[in-house]
Amino acid sequence: MVDLILANSSELISEPLPLVKPKRVSVFAKSLRKNWDLYLLISPVIVYFIVFEYIPMYGLQIAFKNFVAVKGIMGSPWVGFEHFDRFFRSYYFWRLIKNTLGISLYSLVVGFPAPLILALMINEVRSKRFQKFVQTITYAPHFLSTVVMVGLILMFLSPNKGIINHLIQIFGGQPIAFLTEPAWFKSVYVFTGVWQGMGWGSIIYLAALAGIDPQMHEAAIMDGASRIRRIWHINLPSIMPTIMILLILNMGHVMSVGFEKVFLMQNNLNVEASDVISTYVYRNGILGAQYSFSAAVGLFNSVVNFLLLLIVNSIARRVKQTALW
Repeated sequence: MVDLILANSSELISEPLPLVKPKRVSVFAKSLRKNWDLYLLISPVIVYFIVFEYIPMYGLQIAFKNFVAVKGIMGSPWVGFEHFDRFFRSYYFWRLIKNTLGISLYSLVVGFPAPLILALMINEVRSKRFQKFVQTITYAPHFLSTVVMVGLILMFLSPNKGIINHLIQIFGGQPIAFLTEPAWFKSVYVFTGVWQGMGWGSIIYLAALAGIDPQMHEAAIMDGASRIRRIWHINLPSIMPTIMILLILNMGHVMSVGFEKVFLMQNNLNVEASDVISTYVYRNGILGAQYSFSAAVGLFNSVVNFLLLLIVNSIARRVKQTALW
């Protein structure tokens, strides 16, 4: 019996093992050869991100150096985390964090549902002509420049000649200096931003609503479902993946409050509520020529945004099985 086993094993060993042929062409090369036209179409975008987004990351090292322009980036001495420590210990740190998070979360709570609600309302309009009219009216503010937008805000909210204060006086109230009282700054910033971007933001939701199978609504109508119930049980669940993706993207910008609008609306009287990280970086980096310090503050801001994006994406993937990756 032992001799038989040894004989069989020797035969197996004597037989040469089949060689595994290496792949001559990688999966990427095959895809590139098959879809070369699509890669050619996207190549300008890839080049743009490489040139203007990734290559400039080389300059991030000045956040850890005492940058001197005449010495250049490589010649400037390393200081480690000195600029970060200076920012964390500064008098303005908690005010900047409070204002930046306050404006961002306020904008998220008020501004994120607004395009969704508008899209659901437009989707329920039966008259195509009226639907197009509403879309045109709500899209138009998006194309206003920030300077024009802030100019309109200053005109409408003027304590003496503004139409808003005229309406307040008609109803027996007293004029309000909206742009000089810190308590009003966040509300003015957020609600004017909602007015400007609500219509444009609804486009994605309208496209998602257009992809819902009409037979689902027909079956619900046959079962006696009202319009509100069809919105709640058909429209919202059908576009929930789109809602989650946009929510994740918005959470990735929580620490990024737009510079232009805040800067144009900011003055010495409302600076307590309007001073955010972007305006602080401008004052210290551009006006104060503290390039290393402002780079450290900006890097801190970007890292926090990136971590928030990872956390929210992970939570969304576990809860709703919908995520960016």
